[in-house]
Amino acid sequence: MAAPSEHVETGSTGTETDKTDGPETPRDAETSDSEPEGQDPDPDPDEDEDEDEPPAPKIRDTPENIRLEAIANTVALHPSRDLLVCGDVDGDVYAYSYSCTEGENREVWSSGHHMKSCRQVRFSADGLQLYSVSRDKAVHLLDVERGQLVTRIRGAHGAPINSLLLVDENILATGDDGGTLKVWDMRKGTAFMDVKQHDDYISDIAVDQAKRILLTASGDGTMGVFNIKRRRFELQSEFQSGDLTSVALMKRGKKVVCGSSEGTIYIFNWNGFGATSDRFAIKAESVTSTLVFVSSHFNIVCLSCTRAVNLLPNRVIGCIGQHVGEPIEELSTSWDSRFLASCGHDQLIKFWDISSLPDTTVNEYRKRKKKDGRMKSLTKKAHGDNDFFSGLVEEPEKKEEEEEEEEEADDSDSGSD
Repeated sequence: MAAPSEHVETGSTGTETDKTDGPETPRDAETSDSEPEGQDPDPDPDEDEDEDEPPAPKIRDTPENIRLEAIANTVALHPSRDLLVCGDVDGDVYAYSYSCTEGENREVWSSGHHMKSCRQVRFSADGLQLYSVSRDKAVHLLDVERGQLVTRIRGAHGAPINSLLLVDENILATGDDGGTLKVWDMRKGTAFMDVKQHDDYISDIAVDQAKRILLTASGDGTMGVFNIKRRRFELQSEFQSGDLTSVALMKRGKKVVCGSSEGTIYIFNWNGFGATSDRFAIKAESVTSTLVFVSSHFNIVCLSCTRAVNLLPNRVIGCIGQHVGEPIEELSTSWDSRFLASCGHDQLIKFWDISSLPDTTVNEYRKRKKKDGRMKSLTKKAHGDNDFFSGLVEEPEKKEEEEEEEEEADDSDSGSD
């Protein structure tokens, strides 16, 4: 049914980045031999200590941007430490350690084993292994510590692979540009499920908590439902306008949401996959790639169109950040849920502080839009790194909220008369 996996010898590794720092240039100082006659040979020792003391490292709210050599299609943050991996359009995979200390972001290793564009990368649950899929139709398994290629499945699909999901430590699901879904037992390196139900590419895959049902979003505008245990296709949703670009579960598995290229979020009831139960048009160009939930109740979601929204009730909360003038390919949250990382067509990986977002409360009533049309800023860099007014965006927001509260109080007073 599928090409067998190929175990790669330990000599096949990624390129290690030289982490050694060059010698620091000491401060220029004159020796006692060059001192002119009559100068005090015993300078104040306190002054020397002050001059020789290096400046304290600057601590930032978020790690610095990471600039890449090519556009990144995918980014994934490690499940237990400050490490990220990204894959670019040249087929290269890079691992970086990140830090809020300025100048401390470091490239750890790089791998060039893919022959064409790397589409997605995903960590295993324990963070020891990394899976990647590519336009070259191959599935790769790498060791995270060294970037070493452990297993390669050549020709895993008949079409370029576009999406990837780790069901558990042994089961892997992949979807390709032709609409084919395959489920792999990585212990054997073979696919035990091979189904083509979609007419266009599979953009994203999700699984329920019981690891029984796979959900797929497709460019043909439908969501597919597949049963892993029974190894069969179950049903397909009605067609939606535009491509479905992402799929995720919310409300503890009671709801399923799909993003679309038309800027609409479609909401399905669990076991009601045929037709949508609700939809939320957020007036964005598209909701591409990943839907990242950041609240304990799984109702606040970060979208790759830079917005954070609350679902049920459906409200746009505000702007997290942006790659100015460029689309965003993918989002990923850090292990401690403090940072959101995004990769865009500007060849940058950016970090956003979302630590306060899970505690956001959403009112049932709809607020008036701001007069300047600008969304509420949820991070200091929300409206661009070079925004002169970025530190002031919250002040008018507070004033408007006070005005709204006063208006509500007036309305309630008048209603009680």
